[in-house]
Amino acid sequence: MNDEGRFGQYGGSFIPEILYTSQQQLLKAYREAMSDNDFVQLVKSEMQHFSGRPTPLTFCENLTKKLGGAQIYLKREDLNHSGAHKMNNVIGQGLLAKRMGKPRVIAETGAGQHGVASALVSARLGLDCTVYMGAHDIERQYPNVFWMKQLGAKVVPVTTGAATLKDALDEALRDWSSSYEDTHYLIGTSCGCAPYPEMVAGFQSVIGEEVKEQSMAQFGKYPDRIYACVGGGSNACGVFLPFLDEAAELVGVEAGGRGDAPGDHAMRFNTDQARFGIAQGFATKFLQNDQGQLLPTHSISAGLDYVGVSPILADLEEQGKVRMCSASDTEVMEAFSMLTKYEGVIPALESSHAVAGGLREAAEMSPEESIVISISGRGDKDIFNIAKALQDEPFNEYLESYLKEEVA
Repeated sequence: MNDEGRFGQYGGSFIPEILYTSQQQLLKAYREAMSDNDFVQLVKSEMQHFSGRPTPLTFCENLTKKLGGAQIYLKREDLNHSGAHKMNNVIGQGLLAKRMGKPRVIAETGAGQHGVASALVSARLGLDCTVYMGAHDIERQYPNVFWMKQLGAKVVPVTTGAATLKDALDEALRDWSSSYEDTHYLIGTSCGCAPYPEMVAGFQSVIGEEVKEQSMAQFGKYPDRIYACVGGGSNACGVFLPFLDEAAELVGVEAGGRGDAPGDHAMRFNTDQARFGIAQGFATKFLQNDQGQLLPTHSISAGLDYVGVSPILADLEEQGKVRMCSASDTEVMEAFSMLTKYEGVIPALESSHAVAGGLREAAEMSPEESIVISISGRGDKDIFNIAKALQDEPFNEYLESYLKEEVA
């Protein structure tokens, strides 16, 4: 990254003039905070005592035997407080907001995990919290919306566009443009104007740093391959970046959805529908039509249907340092079922993309090799979507019966 927040041709700050002063203030505050050992230690302390770090590296003995290939390990970010890796970044940015004297935070969320994490940390730090969420995502992830509200956050449904993550991000940017003097925009993924990609990836890098220590302690070497799902890219950046100078192959798995047609997937690398573009304050690869208009997206997982991707990952893929593949909705559900039934781990649908890619390739590797799959979140939040995808009729009957019952 250069001084302008560029990662090769990607990144930068393409923001309205009204946000320039606030963006520069944030950039200066972040750099100063990360040079302050007391602040760094405070972040580490909160990660340990509030979120529960370090998260374990779990060996999948049953799946390893069944597939007969590489040794399979899971990095268990699902065991963080809030049930996802999102806590790592939110703790860092929440403490930074307090340090800057900003009493209010705003956030955007897709699957709701970042929204819940933002609400949790805001409650702990005494911050006012507003979360923007696409109306379509609210329907898919209402349990997370319920908990955000219980934690004291205001959840604002976004009905513009496709009513998903991209549109929620647009609304959050509008809010920040008019409230930046007392508000910190707590972006949940490694996208947006500088310093957000660097900052989010930096706070999330605790994932990969722990994998380094744990893999050496548990099997005496770094993994041969590391898999992570790729939406905006915070989870992938977090587990990949500490390994850039190591021999481990870094594999991102994006949402193949239900097909290759525009609007049926959220692939920014495994398609010819994505190209360089500038939107939402930064430059990266966006899914676009011939006129440069952003395309609709689809994924069975609400957290992977972003139209763009982290400029860090766009640059790393262009350099050949990260390999990108995809998993279809069908493959994702198959991988979800395998991990659940063979290992007793319930992954989020986002994480199940990484599971699908990892299991598919592990079977072709040798038993002397090892892989790590980042389980970015747990699947509790997805119970309605999973039951629907599995066509679980008893679950539908239960819901219908439950809703008919009078509340005591």
